[in-house]
Amino acid sequence: MATLFTKIIDGDIPGRFVWADDVVVAFTTIAPITDGHTLVVPRAEVVQLTDADDDLLAHLTRVAKVIGRAQQTAWDAPRAALLVAGFEVPHLHMHVLPAWDEASLSFRNARTDVPAAELDAAAERVRQALRDAGHATNVPASIGSPDL
Repeated sequence: MATLFTKIIDGDIPGRFVWADDVVVAFTTIAPITDGHTLVVPRAEVVQLTDADDDLLAHLTRVAKVIGRAQQTAWDAPRAALLVAGFEVPHLHMHVLPAWDEASLSFRNARTDVPAAELDAAAERVRQALRDAGHATNVPASIGSPDL
């Protein structure tokens, strides 16, 4: 059975895509800890970090780094944080988010009441920062599609 993330990647469930390539996609979460909170997800259904082969893990990390730099620029954040938990969806994903301190890096701080317009604006802010950083070829043509 397809995971929630596969359904988002396949377009069965809406997503706010900021990155796409042949191996991974990235989309902003509907429950952000900070504005711009993005999930980097392999297209293949890999359950967890320790199941990923080294090449996939390296690629996920490279994309997370690029997105983290874009977030730092877009929000003038001193750090980009990377969290890997994976308990909520059995499909490997990396949480990348602009960060100002360690205390704010708790899933207890996730906001589930953010209006759709604000989620769209945050996703577009990440997308623009990626374009500005020279990654336009990996920014999907539409916020709602993982297609380039």
